[in-house]
Amino acid sequence: MTVLIDDPIWPAHGRLWAHLISEDSLDELHAFALRNSVPPRAFDLDHYDVPADALPRLIAAGAVHVGGKELTRRLIASGLRVPARDRRR
Repeated sequence: MTVLIDDPIWPAHGRLWAHLISEDSLDELHAFALRNSVPPRAFDLDHYDVPADALPRLIAAGAVHVGGKELTRRLIASGLRVPARDRRR
C-alpha cells in the first residue's frame, strides 16, 4: 500500500489544501480516505483534496509525505492520473 500526500499549498475557501493519492488503486485510496474520515465529496477523479490541518493525522495513519512534483510524477507512473483534458465537466 502506498498512499501519498503532498504539501498544502493550494488555496481555496480560506484554507490551504493538499492532495492525497494512491500509487496502487483507487480502491486503496477510497479505503484509506474512509478509514481516516476524509469525506467522499473531497474526491476529484484521481485524488482527494485535504485541508492542511489534516496532514499530520493522515501521515500518522500511513500516508507518505512527498513534494508536489514527486506526487504528480508517481501518480502519472501509476496509470491512475486523469489528464487535464479529461477533467472538463
